[in-house]
Amino acid sequence: MPLYEHHVFVCHNVRPEGAPRPSCTTDGKSELHTQLQTLVRAAGIADRVRINKSLCLDQCEHGPTVVVYPEAVWYGGVRPEDAAEIVEEHLAGGRPVERLRMAESCVNAKTCPHKGSGVSGVSAGTVGG
Repeated sequence: MPLYEHHVFVCHNVRPEGAPRPSCTTDGKSELHTQLQTLVRAAGIADRVRINKSLCLDQCEHGPTVVVYPEAVWYGGVRPEDAAEIVEEHLAGGRPVERLRMAESCVNAKTCPHKGSGVSGVSAGTVGG
């Protein structure tokens, strides 16, 4: 089996009600993960792309969060309906989906305009930008 070209991590962490930070899922299940897996198979790239479940990626205010390696492209505010665009454009086509991409200044940053605000960071254009 050849090496995977992409490893995709989909946060499906769930926090207790009233937690100080938001959750990427409400029930620990991830329709987004399932949708990405289904679409990768349908696109015929499952032998090159691995879709993985992840617990907390520590980008809670930008969730649901997806990260694609080896490029280290972080997506925030991703919904199941965005999965087709990620598979077609990025995983099959090699072009990251800019409208879902988190601003580099927000990834793994101690401060970000979205931390502590309860805002998902999703806006028109770059997430967190």
